[in-house]
Amino acid sequence: MTRTLHDPESVPRVDGMPVLGFGTWQNDDPEQCAESVRTSLETGYRHIDTAQIYHNEAAVGDGIAAADVPREDVFLATKVWIDNLAPEDVVATTEASLDRLGVDSVDLLYVHWPSRTYDPEATLGAFADLRDRGLVDRIGVSNFEPHHLDRALDALDGDVFANQIEVHPLLQQRELREYAADHDTELVAYSPLARGQVFDVPELTAIAEKHGVSEAQVSLAWLREKGLTAIPKATSEAHVADNWRSLALDLDDEDVARIDGIEADERQVHPGFAPDAWD
Repeated sequence: MTRTLHDPESVPRVDGMPVLGFGTWQNDDPEQCAESVRTSLETGYRHIDTAQIYHNEAAVGDGIAAADVPREDVFLATKVWIDNLAPEDVVATTEASLDRLGVDSVDLLYVHWPSRTYDPEATLGAFADLRDRGLVDRIGVSNFEPHHLDRALDALDGDVFANQIEVHPLLQQRELREYAADHDTELVAYSPLARGQVFDVPELTAIAEKHGVSEAQVSLAWLREKGLTAIPKATSEAHVADNWRSLALDLDDEDVARIDGIEADERQVHPGFAPDAWD
């Protein structure tokens, strides 16, 4: 079933974070990145996600500044890269990120991966200091498995707002979803369209045809049904708009069960420095 989209401010939020965001990974042409961010905000998105390693924070900031949307209405997240996770580097590079973004603070700062210079107590202690200074509103982690989350929660006295991970119908992350529910931690799904693979999944195509929508909308609606926030990347205005329309799609119980039944385990993002739990 589809319904009419409402005002952007009526999009569901979790502690201020809109459940549909705009991802910018591999959107590294400065003009295109700034324009796609501007387009996304003027379409209705109010959650923008970037990272130091994307090398586009300045362009993201330009897009936010160019949009006819007040900065205070935008939920902005970035991530500290794995080479910068020693405490002094966390502080210095986050301050540099804020300068590139052209903002005084970000709504959410993530540890990008539990790798290389990451140390739970030291790294997250620096994140907490940034929050105390008002430069960061919420602390998150990314690509963390349950044992990494256990130590992070201990280091921050349970105050980990979100874990950003790859999730889509071909990689359903059931264990991490259960962990998040048990520990009151939000899950943010990157690569929610499996880097385009969702368009070739028969179950999603059948559901898309049933509702007269795209497979992308079906995947994003399924993630929302599961209580996850999704941050799909798009560069064209058509794809920005199509992903946005997923908010108007309500899957029925049969649709959700059909997607739940997909048994694939197809990870799209698996760099050599990924946690050893993925080996």
